[in-house]
Amino acid sequence: MKLKSYLAAGATALALCAGSASAQALVYCSEGSPEGFDPALYTAGTTFDASSHPIYNRLTEFKVGTTEVIPGLAESWEVSDDGMTVTFKLRQGVKFHSNDSFTPTRDFNADDVIFSFDRQGNPDHPFHTVSGGTWEYYGGMSMPELVKSIEKVDDYTVQFNLTRPEAPFIANMAMDFASIVSAEYAEAMMDAGTPEMVNQAPIGTGPFKFQAYQKDAVIRYLRNDDYWGEPAKVEALIFAITPDASVRYQKVQAGECHVMAYPNPADIEEMKSNEDIVVMEQEGLNVGYLAYNTTMPPYDNPKVRKALNMAIDKQAIIDVVFQGSGQIAKNPIPPTMWSYNDSIEDDPYDPEAAKAMLAEEGVTDLNMKIWAMPVQRPYNPNARRMAELMQEDFAKIGVTVEIVSYEWGEYLSRSRALDRDGAILLGWTGDNGDPDNFLAVLLGCDGRENSNRAQWCHEPFEELIQKAKVLPTQAERAPLYEEAQVIFKEQAPWATIAHSVVYMTMRPEVDGYVVHPLGGHIFNQVGLSN
Repeated sequence: MKLKSYLAAGATALALCAGSASAQALVYCSEGSPEGFDPALYTAGTTFDASSHPIYNRLTEFKVGTTEVIPGLAESWEVSDDGMTVTFKLRQGVKFHSNDSFTPTRDFNADDVIFSFDRQGNPDHPFHTVSGGTWEYYGGMSMPELVKSIEKVDDYTVQFNLTRPEAPFIANMAMDFASIVSAEYAEAMMDAGTPEMVNQAPIGTGPFKFQAYQKDAVIRYLRNDDYWGEPAKVEALIFAITPDASVRYQKVQAGECHVMAYPNPADIEEMKSNEDIVVMEQEGLNVGYLAYNTTMPPYDNPKVRKALNMAIDKQAIIDVVFQGSGQIAKNPIPPTMWSYNDSIEDDPYDPEAAKAMLAEEGVTDLNMKIWAMPVQRPYNPNARRMAELMQEDFAKIGVTVEIVSYEWGEYLSRSRALDRDGAILLGWTGDNGDPDNFLAVLLGCDGRENSNRAQWCHEPFEELIQKAKVLPTQAERAPLYEEAQVIFKEQAPWATIAHSVVYMTMRPEVDGYVVHPLGGHIFNQVGLSN
């Protein structure tokens, strides 16, 4: 059967699945389009679902459904006594994918590891500026300052020399930005004058091989039969890009998709009562927030930010937007994460006090923009509606709000601008189960031009999170993170809005799907019963 036949309506794909197991195609109704297919360039979960999870591997991996770190492309690793050297022993016999433009001549080895990281941290690397070269995670996680050098000991041994101990380093190597790409493929595309193809026609070692992408419509993958690990259960994987949650649900009901992401909260109870639908749920390791641009007046004043926070009726947002699937957030990390500081008191909802505080700071007739995401995320199921509620709240204190939005990729790109006006609705699902992944990546000084959308750099906070990185145990690190949360609340670079429950909706023939605590949608272990 020709691959292009998978482009037919999802019902055709499901009919295909009724045949032999070797002809099975799993159809996933995703919520948006990926920004590209080189995960190191991006931070969005939508992009990771379409790139790092099916196509690539990392030195270490997270066991699906847990935050447990297990071997990946590295069979084992050793950390020196001082924590400054990490040595990975690489897996042998791992094959890269091929496509119409490239057939690998060798297996995965140390050269690919060094290439994958050096291009991110070395400004002189020929691939450093390819496809925009923002390397948001690498910069936001202070990797340029952390990694002193990466050495090839032999073809299957790589040594990372660090400038300091880094407690979450092994877990960080399992994150999406650390996906290993083919150095040989990159060199071939550079020689051909098309280096951007590494991002557009990806080559990895993962359980699925990329086949084609029709922008804003469909992504097609085939099973990698040469996969070094347990092979995927289905022959083909199809992402049917469907931004509207109601339409996604209609497609699942009609048999056009097997699995959908992010159902409307209002539909959850009906879904649960539908005998032909399976609903999985799990408390999310996430936070949704409104990030002020703290480099621009009047948002550079923490008292102004505090006043705006006090004007937001978060309970109304929980009731209207989340409809029972969320809880009010008071801290920048979720309550299920170690070091969560439950003693912190949230900003009260007090419009009169907020209005008075603005007046005390000389802020009158403020016009601001609130950026609303164009896609659903678990931490924000309806950003437009949330922005409208905030617009109403701010009007009560004399602040006029203009709601703006863009296509998802453009939204993320524009939101990095240091001169961005107003505040932006965004959120985060943890990547590795460590507080550093929230507090340093989203709020640290190194992330100001990429992952830190508040553009906030506050030295007392920075000192705490940097000190916490180098301590070896959770018991030693937790008090520093707890103190950092106190400073965060005082300085208010964000309005923390909500933590949510994550729901996944699917047809009953879907077998083996696991809700991943780190937010990814992973399908190599998923099969279909007849």
